[in-house]
Amino acid sequence: MGLTASDQKTATSADHGARVRQMFAGIASHYDLLNHLLSANTDRHWRRVIASRLGQKMAPGARVLDVACGTGDLSIQLFETTGARIIGLDFCRPMLEIAGGKTDRVAFVEGDALDLPFADGTFQAVTIAFGLRNLANTGEGLSELRRVLQSDGWLAILEFSRPQARYFRRLFEFYFRRVLPRIGGLLSGSQSAYQYLPDSVSRFPDQAGLAALMHDAGFADVEWENLTGGVAALHLGKRL
Repeated sequence: MGLTASDQKTATSADHGARVRQMFAGIASHYDLLNHLLSANTDRHWRRVIASRLGQKMAPGARVLDVACGTGDLSIQLFETTGARIIGLDFCRPMLEIAGGKTDRVAFVEGDALDLPFADGTFQAVTIAFGLRNLANTGEGLSELRRVLQSDGWLAILEFSRPQARYFRRLFEFYFRRVLPRIGGLLSGSQSAYQYLPDSVSRFPDQAGLAALMHDAGFADVEWENLTGGVAALHLGKRL
């Protein structure tokens, strides 16, 4: 008997997840250095922005889940900025081991963003930074993030997007597609991982497209803010 359509979809999703997990495991030891180097430390500013914006929307002592937390930098920034109770979740153990070595003020757990190990309505806020485009299915990912949010809880998504100014966009795309993969590959030893970055961004929705997906997934009051001219964008939405 052949696989059903549902079984095939599940197998495809699992294969995609395994490839992404293996890729990040291979670059974990170089991940922080290359993030800071290749972004000229702009990534630190982006994390401060998301923590600040989300902090304005949360009550003191809120429970926050940082999905696809990687080596934990956003989880730590969220704690330092908001004082909230933070759980960082990722499915790549080598990344989590690095995260856990940075702080004992954040709980880090291993788990899959498409099958979160938490009950419905557990958190007042959920964040995911540069992780949504790595999921096998963006819509299913948004639905799962919504599931663990309380009513009127906030989702914050930080993701690479589309620069708005034409000439800046051309300059950025040249760097992103031609320069960054070479430097990242040389320093990390994984050319494919840093080629995956621009390839995955090119397939991901732009600012308006992601906002539409959030609406479709059941989020209200969706807004976005371009960062560094639209190189990245911060989307916020409230669970209905």
